[in-house]
Amino acid sequence: MSTTTTSTYLSISQNLARYQSMVADQPAVKTASEYYAANIGKATSIQDFVGNYRLLSYALDAYGLGDQVNSTALVTQVLEGGVSNPKSLANTLSNPNWAKFAAAFNFAADGASSISTASAIQTTTNAYVEQQLESDEGEQDPGVQLALYFQRVAPTESSGLDIMGDENLLDVVQTIFGLPPVTTGTNIDTEASEISGLVPASELQSPKELQLLTERFTAMYDLDYGTGGVDASTPLTVSNDGDTSTPTSAATTIMGNVISGNASFSGDSTASYFSSTLLASVQNLPFGG
Repeated sequence: MSTTTTSTYLSISQNLARYQSMVADQPAVKTASEYYAANIGKATSIQDFVGNYRLLSYALDAYGLGDQVNSTALVTQVLEGGVSNPKSLANTLSNPNWAKFAAAFNFAADGASSISTASAIQTTTNAYVEQQLESDEGEQDPGVQLALYFQRVAPTESSGLDIMGDENLLDVVQTIFGLPPVTTGTNIDTEASEISGLVPASELQSPKELQLLTERFTAMYDLDYGTGGVDASTPLTVSNDGDTSTPTSAATTIMGNVISGNASFSGDSTASYFSSTLLASVQNLPFGG
């Protein structure tokens, strides 16, 4: 039996700790994490850190910047500039993950020892495992990867402009509400204001509302793509309560609640939830955060 984006996402979100544990126990992930924990304390300067390929690769992967591992000059400049100055390199690069990376490895303000405390190591390890989980799921179904990314990152954004600055978050919001793609002729302030009205920060920070939004996205994805590209041989995972509902019933129930008005959400007044606006290039989008 094939699974849908909705059923796969629900299975993971309802059993997230178990999925994260399984990923953390994968031999390659476990080896990388053990090396990082054992050696990050030896990096007593930015140069030490950037000069150790395995440490740098792990840290960049944890913040969705793994493809920048060979851009050592750029990484060095980002770390040297820190994040306290709004005009620093990390704060002005288009990818918001750079600022998050520089804040996590804040040599400039907190010194080298700050990156190797037990809490700092655990934070980086958790981020690495989550990135690997999302990446693994994306290989089977990019819709699941987008959903997990949205659920993790959206609560950290505070405005429509923040969402517009993140292609993945913007794609999810456009898909849910049937918004047209942003073009060069778009009034950015007007678009940002509209998005803020549809998904206010207070609702992104509410676990209940965030879950509702994410389920709406997966239901829309299923309507557009059916099984979402998931291998038909993938078994349906039983949820925490033992429910073994068929994959199609999950999306149908979610969309039925939207249509009937049973799913309460302040953005329900928007004109349409159902247009197919998911970008065809979703599989090529950068993930991280």
